[in-house]
Amino acid sequence: MSRGEPTSDDAALRALAGARTRIAFALTTATALVYFGFILLVAFGKPLLATLVAPGLTLGILLGALVIVVSWLLTWTYVEWANRRYDPELRRLRQRRP
Repeated sequence: MSRGEPTSDDAALRALAGARTRIAFALTTATALVYFGFILLVAFGKPLLATLVAPGLTLGILLGALVIVVSWLLTWTYVEWANRRYDPELRRLRQRRP
């Protein structure tokens, strides 16, 4: 095999990079939708956000806290995916290199 020929490891690395790009794009899109959705509610839904959910707790405060929690969950999702799938596969590919 000459140096310029692609190998199965090259294809596996491209597939792994593609998977990382897809998951990063999906999680980034989800994060942006949550943030911008909340900002749009703040801009255009003030009466809705002022609704009392419990004494001293408005819907706006509750949703603001949920935005933070959802961001943590999306970050955790990526870390778990990377730890379980991406990193082991990348390690495996690196070990097979000559």
